[in-house]
This record gives sequence, structure tokens and C-alpha cells, in this order.
Amino acid sequence: MIEYRNLRVALLGAGSVGSQVARLLLEQGDEFASRIGARLELVGIAVRDVDAPRDVDLPRHLFTTDASSLILGADIVVELMGGVEPARGYVLEALNSGADVITANKALLATHGPELFEAAEQVGAQLYYEAAVAGAIPIIRPLRDSLAGDRINRILGIVNGTTNFILDRMDVTGETLQDALATAGERGYAEADPTADIGGYDAAQKAAILASLAFHTTVPLDRVYREGITSITKQQVDAAREANAVIKLLAICERMTDPETGEEGVSARVYPALISRDHPLAAVHGAHNAVFVQSAAAGDLMFYGAGAGGVETASAVLGDVVSAARRHVVGGPGVAESTHAGIPVLDIGRVVTRYQITLDVADQPGVLAAVARILSDGGVSVETVQQSVPSLTGPVVIAGNAGGEPGAPIHGGGTATATLVIGTHEAEEAALAATVEALAASDVVVAISSVLRVEGS
Repeated sequence: MIEYRNLRVALLGAGSVGSQVARLLLEQGDEFASRIGARLELVGIAVRDVDAPRDVDLPRHLFTTDASSLILGADIVVELMGGVEPARGYVLEALNSGADVITANKALLATHGPELFEAAEQVGAQLYYEAAVAGAIPIIRPLRDSLAGDRINRILGIVNGTTNFILDRMDVTGETLQDALATAGERGYAEADPTADIGGYDAAQKAAILASLAFHTTVPLDRVYREGITSITKQQVDAAREANAVIKLLAICERMTDPETGEEGVSARVYPALISRDHPLAAVHGAHNAVFVQSAAAGDLMFYGAGAGGVETASAVLGDVVSAARRHVVGGPGVAESTHAGIPVLDIGRVVTRYQITLDVADQPGVLAAVARILSDGGVSVETVQQSVPSLTGPVVIAGNAGGEPGAPIHGGGTATATLVIGTHEAEEAALAATVEALAASDVVVAISSVLRVEGS
């Protein structure tokens, strides 16, 4: 029988992911040992409450509230607590002790990544984070290693399963956003407070991580433009379907040229956008995630799979554990993060994109010309215009006849309106936003019912 050396693994957190990581470490110890050349010994699990109920039955003697003691006796520390503090302090403590750290903590990496990577580099340790962006989907290692010799130009990602589930339900079943959110909660896809998901905060943290990695430059979280899905209506989703498109919350990381200076910059942003149903991301349904990478040499690549879930995310965590353990067996310092390019992060106003603008306008001569003039004055070129059949707005009275049955409708004080759906050519975001403001202030525009960016072409 082969004798293996032991590598001590400390686990911080025993939630849905942490419990599955602990279970698999205990159940598959022999298999891991044969892959690594060393045995993984789970020395303890640090939790806030050792008596709290858990999904997985784990040996009670492994639980402790003393995280620091576990960290100081470990070769590998797995942080699955979530949140920024005290996770940040524990991760720094582990790295400074020389231990390798595996984390799935997107909030921690998005806000304190440079500090943590510097700490790891100082002592020759390694910080792994495959599970931090898209659950079980392997995207960090391909960006960091497999594509390190390529030039990544653009990333389009569906990186939040909750919002994708909600938008997919609205598209497939016709539910409103509130109904779809309720369904997501019933199925365990949405938290009791879903703000981080539907507000786009979760996706923005992941966009900061992806952009920093893809463009070899630090992209702070506060430089990621963010919009959530809270204003998306059933009418917008229905209109998208009629146009052979679908609405998705996208994390977009893009290498681009600053229109003002001509210098290279990068953009990271999150917002709901229209994409054609012919685009691969349009076929991502339910709570799944997908990341679409466009690179200079490798071309278009797509990574798809489960973006959340305890056992699914545990798969990505354990992949990092095996990598860290193999490094301990072979020896040598950890590989430093490549974030030294120093490319400036551009504001959202510098981004070049396309809009679809839906207007309710007065149904009278000259309206189309007036709208076209506003667009032209704003430097925005029109690609397509669709006009609906005029309707009447204003108070409506249903008159009764002598028999008490409803009669013909009488419109008192109503105004005849038509709907214009305008698709623009590419323009700077700042010019497009200013043009929308000018349209809203125009006398011929009754209301702006929808403004959506168009991506994926």
C-alpha cells in the first residue's frame, strides 16, 4: 500500500458549499490522494455556531469557533464564509502564514483583491478563486493560464443565476418580474433579500474580477458601471420576443479605444441588454451561467454550466484544492497575478454601443422629422424605425345603451398617439444618453416607455 504524506486542510464556513466540500474531502480521500501524491487531512471546520443545523451530517469533533488556530496549523485554507469581514482578516492571516488559500468570495476579491494577491506574492503562497465567478464553470483558469498568451478583446457573461432565471421566466412563461422573483424564491434561486442579485451588485463584483484577469490590469469595483433588472417590464420582454431578441443581464468586459484620446482603455459594466436569439447566450436558460469570450487568436469561446449550487460549486473549490496540494507536493513558489498592464478604466460615457428606444409620440404631421432632428443633433444615427398603429390616450368612458349593456367607447379629452421603436447605429454612450434626455423634453414625445442597449452583434 502506498504511503502518502499528509497535507492539512482547514475549512472556514460550512454553508451549502462548505458542507459539500467537507463531505467530499472525507468521502473521497483515497481518490484525492492518488491524484495528488499526498493525503488531504481535513483538520477542522471553523463556524460561528457549532450547533447550527446543516444539510450534511459531518463529524462534530471537526467543528470549532477558533478559526485562527485552524489557520496556523494548516497547509491549505479554504475560505467559504462569504462577506468581506472577518473573511479578509482570516485570508490575510492564512497567506502570511505561508498557507495557500482557496476562496469563492467574490465580494472579497472585488474589493480587496490587489491587497490579497500582494500578500500571497510576498510569501510565495497562492490564492485560488475558480469558484468566485461562475460556480462550477471553469473560467478563471482558462483566462489566467490557457489564454495567457492570447489577447482577450471582449467578455460577455451571464454570471448571475437568479436574474437569468427571472428574465427567462418572463420570456418563456409570460410572468411579470415580481411573479418570476417569487417563483425564484420558492425554488431556492433567490435570497430573502434579493437586492444583490436583481440590483446587479453580484454581477458587478464578478465583472471586476473577470476584467482584472482578462486585461491584466486592476479594475476596481467602483469603476464597474452597474444597472439591475428592477425596471424591466413584461412589455419590454414581449417586445423583445417580437423582435427575435431576448433580454439578459450581462456583465461586459471590453478592451476599447478611448474616443477622445485614441488611447487603449478597458470597460467593465453590468446592465440588462437585448441580444439576438441567434446569439449563443440567448439559449442560456433557467439559473445557468455562461461566459462568452472573444479573443484575437482563439476566436470565440463559450463556457456554460451551473453557476451556483452547493455540490456544483464545491466541484470548482475542490479543483483548486487539488491544484494547491499538487503545488505543495512538487514545491516552488506560487504564481503571481498578472495585473501589471496598467490600462486605464474608461467611464461608461466613453463606451460605444447601440440603443433601442421605444417612444410614445403624438400622432400628427412632422413628428417623425422632429424626432429624427433630435437624434441628428445628438450625433446619433438611426438604423431602424418601426411605427405602430395610432391609439388614443386619455380618459375613456364606456357609455351604456337603453338596455343597460355596454355601448361604444367614448374618448373624452384623449390624445392620438403612435409608438416608435428606434434602433440606433453605434454611438458613444454619453451621446446616446443625452439624446434620450432631449427626446424626453420634446413636445412631440408623450413618453419614453423603454430604453435598452443592444449587445452581442
